[in-house]
Amino acid sequence: MAYTHRTIRPIFAMLSLLLQITSLPTMLAFAPPNHQQRQLVHSPSLSPKLAQLAMAGGEGGDAEWVKALLEAGGGTQPGKFEEDMKMKGLLGPNRGKGNPKLNANSRLISWLETEGQVYLSESSTWGEAPHPMAISTETVDEITNESSGRGLLARRSINDGDELLKIPFNLCLTRRSARKALGKDALPDGINEYLAIACQLIHEKYVLGEESFWAPYIGVLPEVSEVNPTFTWPDEDLEFLKGSPIVAATRSLQMKLQREYRDLLSGENGLIKRFPSRFPAEHYTYENWVWAFTMLFSRAIRLRNLQVGERLAMVPYADLINHSAFSQTFIDARESGDWLFKNGEEEVILYADRGYRQMEQIYISYGQKSNAELLLLYGFALERNPYNSVDVTVSISPRTAAVAAANEGIEEDPLAQEKLDFLKNVGREQTVDFPCYADRYPVEMLEYLRLMMLTPEDTRGKPVSDFDFSRTISAANEASVLQSVVTAVKYQLNLYPQTEEDDAAIIKDKGMFRLLSYNQRMAVRHRRNEKRLLKRTLAALEKQIRSKGLDEEDLSRAEGSTLGEVLKGETRKQKTALEDKLEKMGLPVDLR
Repeated sequence: MAYTHRTIRPIFAMLSLLLQITSLPTMLAFAPPNHQQRQLVHSPSLSPKLAQLAMAGGEGGDAEWVKALLEAGGGTQPGKFEEDMKMKGLLGPNRGKGNPKLNANSRLISWLETEGQVYLSESSTWGEAPHPMAISTETVDEITNESSGRGLLARRSINDGDELLKIPFNLCLTRRSARKALGKDALPDGINEYLAIACQLIHEKYVLGEESFWAPYIGVLPEVSEVNPTFTWPDEDLEFLKGSPIVAATRSLQMKLQREYRDLLSGENGLIKRFPSRFPAEHYTYENWVWAFTMLFSRAIRLRNLQVGERLAMVPYADLINHSAFSQTFIDARESGDWLFKNGEEEVILYADRGYRQMEQIYISYGQKSNAELLLLYGFALERNPYNSVDVTVSISPRTAAVAAANEGIEEDPLAQEKLDFLKNVGREQTVDFPCYADRYPVEMLEYLRLMMLTPEDTRGKPVSDFDFSRTISAANEASVLQSVVTAVKYQLNLYPQTEEDDAAIIKDKGMFRLLSYNQRMAVRHRRNEKRLLKRTLAALEKQIRSKGLDEEDLSRAEGSTLGEVLKGETRKQKTALEDKLEKMGLPVDLR
């Protein structure tokens, strides 16, 4: 059958309509697979004939066909989106070829396309839609107006559930790649993932440099000064956080990183002395070690659906995406290939959690992290964080026979030893940190205090182990518990040298506030938000006490102490709730 112009044109019109209905605006079913003809869709200047057709009307005519072709390209021409980003200041102050960040972005994209066949083009091809994202070199927090570094923007409209990115797993930095690069004799099987990848990061950046296979990826990684997690802050900046529980976690992490560096690398039996050619001392410095962990803490992703189970990985391009506590965009791994044919390889996949408009920044959630965690590991905090919390310390001194004998006027608690034995069995200490949220506090803290405030009148001869501490024991016990939390929260508030009102005044004076460094501005905002949270917790506690009638003076309360400090004579280091969270995340932070 011979096809004429008159018969082909309605077919194209129907196909154009079908493309719009099925939301496949980028896949040209009849476009020949060669570059020159593919560029027709995006050509900055249409031929005069096509331009006339595009202007003409006529349902189902040539104009509709041309219009469909234009819309199939996402409505933009090559380079136009980047030009729009420049106009909005999203590509940094240095525009054009002289911008090193832009050059690094281009190099990364070229490397991913060449080495991983990752499709990142703004043009469509057979079976491939234009890549939906673009790298912005300069993003800004909308509330604080602080710089948030690189980020990913929607190049075109994105639908909920769309696949945004696919990265081959073999382009990621993992423990396996580290052992391959540096030797299994140096990095044995089972070595902590963070330690192994930290060694490879130093190897690729400082030892191999431009000769590294990963050099284009390493080239977009920031410096420590661009991230600024608190464990890299100087003492004068940490002083601005005085009173906040984050200081203890920061000091502990700093000491741990120093110990890990000494034990693994610089010590008498360290890798620097055992394998000097692979771990040259001039490159494996503590400064570079801190840089490696700054990258890991702020960028590493835990992939959960790999064939071998969970693995920590540095994922190129995907780790440019910024954090939002409200995002549900997620990254995971899967076997490569389509629904019918699998090739046995694995890839990292990024899905959209909602629809995005063109130029809108795409976010991912780093997890349900408090501002203290974000500031400690990522170098920023959120003004509106639904998961923000403040650690509150509860210290109880059981009135054992020894305590009563040593302190005149203190009566022995007949349940003291039984309480201590119970704590030991459940893995708790006498001094415990619990996270308190804006208007609530953890059940675990109430359970702990209900145990420690228990009196013989409450037990009526029953052993302590028979009680369900998730429930109210008695009115007197509950009154003591809630008053103990009030005492602990007030103690924490009194640790800050400044009041919330002082911090608010500093922030309100925009001229003076800008004279502070980035770290110091973050610190002032963080300590103010912690005080706000604690005050709300205090108000919720006092309301609960009143509503339950537990503020009656004639209630007989148990005896206890919630001093919020390590007990006298106790030499062990206190482990904060934040440090406990880090340990559960698998970070190499042994803080006990």
